Amino acid sequence: MVSNLSDYKTEVHNDWCPGCGDFGIVNAIQMALAEMEIPRHKAAIFSGVGCSGKTSHFINTYGVHTLHGRVLTFAQGAKLANPGMTVVAAGGDGDGLGIGAGHFVAAGRRNVDMTYIIFNNAVYGLTKGQASPTLKLGLKTKSLPEPNVNQSVNPIALAIASGFTFVARGYAYDVRQLKDLIVAAVKHRGLAFLDVLQPCPTYNDINTRDWFAGMDNIDEITKKPLPRIYKLEDTGYDPVVHIDSTMEENEKLTQALIKSNEWDAKIPTGIFYKNELIAPYDQRISDRIPNYLENPPASQEISNNGKPITNISKILDSLEV
Repeated sequence: MVSNLSDYKTEVHNDWCPGCGDFGIVNAIQMALAEMEIPRHKAAIFSGVGCSGKTSHFINTYGVHTLHGRVLTFAQGAKLANPGMTVVAAGGDGDGLGIGAGHFVAAGRRNVDMTYIIFNNAVYGLTKGQASPTLKLGLKTKSLPEPNVNQSVNPIALAIASGFTFVARGYAYDVRQLKDLIVAAVKHRGLAFLDVLQPCPTYNDINTRDWFAGMDNIDEITKKPLPRIYKLEDTGYDPVVHIDSTMEENEKLTQALIKSNEWDAKIPTGIFYKNELIAPYDQRISDRIPNYLENPPASQEISNNGKPITNISKILDSLEV
């Protein structure tokens, strides 16, 4: 059993910009895998395109660097083929909420037992700082010729509306809390979404590390900064749906949506919503194919010395009119 943090690190050169929040996110993923003692051959990291797309190169497990906006499709396919794997998908806010927005919504309906982490810095960093779907209307970062003309997407609210059964937010510079959130997301039975606020020191000169720390908002009495980031768990917030009740589920969804709209002066992190009473996708498949978990596709022998041996007669019979 592997449990040393160093075992989850690779020797691949990391060329992210100095001070990038991506470093904290990758460190948190590595720490979470080590804490849970997940064997490297039982974990797979899928990444999309962009700065965050390099994540799969820096974590010493199986890694798949996929296509722009399509990371969820690859990751879900792998999890369904091999349900015993720990699958984590990673991508940027532009990757997942721009070109990949349709897959984001569709994934919520399925509730596949895996984790999706979005690196959210409000810009397309790799292509030189264009406004991403999470940049607020009217903001002008250093690389934009004019203020952003589009309304922003609320990742937490979209995940809740799409059907994700675990929805949380972390902050890249609070690695300890972020590690705990990743552990909770991976252990969750169902589709977990983690939105990570990640300053881009190169292109986003508005939502900077100092901005999140409240350096522009000094308390008149104490003369100290008033940090924008606060933790939901410190306020007694309870995100969990405890009983199979439409009323309780609606109450938890409503409070999560309300909290997701807090921004600027106070920004909550932590778990917004958690519901393990909704059947994950592998259970739904097992209800139709009883031996699915015992004999998943990845474990099935499909050929012998190059000759196909798979019997699809039952499938053909089911299609017969």
